[in-house]
Amino acid sequence: MLRILRPAISRMTRPIGRGLARIGVTANMVTLVGTLGVVASSFYFLPRGELFPGAVAITVFVLFDMLDGAVARAAGFETKWGAFLDSTLDRVADAAVLGGLVIWFYGQADEPLLGGLALFCLVAGFGVSYIKARAEGLGVNCDVGLAERTERLIVILVSTALAGLDVPYAQAAGLWLLAALSAITIVQRMVETRARLTEPGSRSREYS
Repeated sequence: MLRILRPAISRMTRPIGRGLARIGVTANMVTLVGTLGVVASSFYFLPRGELFPGAVAITVFVLFDMLDGAVARAAGFETKWGAFLDSTLDRVADAAVLGGLVIWFYGQADEPLLGGLALFCLVAGFGVSYIKARAEGLGVNCDVGLAERTERLIVILVSTALAGLDVPYAQAAGLWLLAALSAITIVQRMVETRARLTEPGSRSREYS
């Protein structure tokens, strides 16, 4: 989805990135503010059961993820450290969203099944990201799968917002869908990585 939307997103964020770069805002600052906002919103709103305002607040800060690259390009200062920081803090933000839901489900909501699903989605999300990172570390591309970060965030934030509006079964449906998509993506990436690493001419690899 992100690959399809990237040209339109780039056109929208380019002038904003230029404006932020002009006043001295750096891409890393945007990344940090976005992540801190997501974490704070997740652990303030979600454990209290304020699902709709929480989903809205988190979405606002998630949008910062679209701006850091635009700021870096506007400033002519794209670095490997910036890319590493962005990817690392993306994992922190994703974990905070699901962590806030876990606290809610195991606490006031008293929904242990949904809490377990949220935990599975949290772990599976790390698995999806790790497989890609590890494959790329071994020199092969693994940019496949149904549920990349954008899709996972859309599913969990939309279902959380709908649950906050008292739409029946919205949260359960979203979590089951996210769990299924994440599991399928892990399998897809494992298969893709194995195929690329075992094809003739692939370089030897290390294991850790």
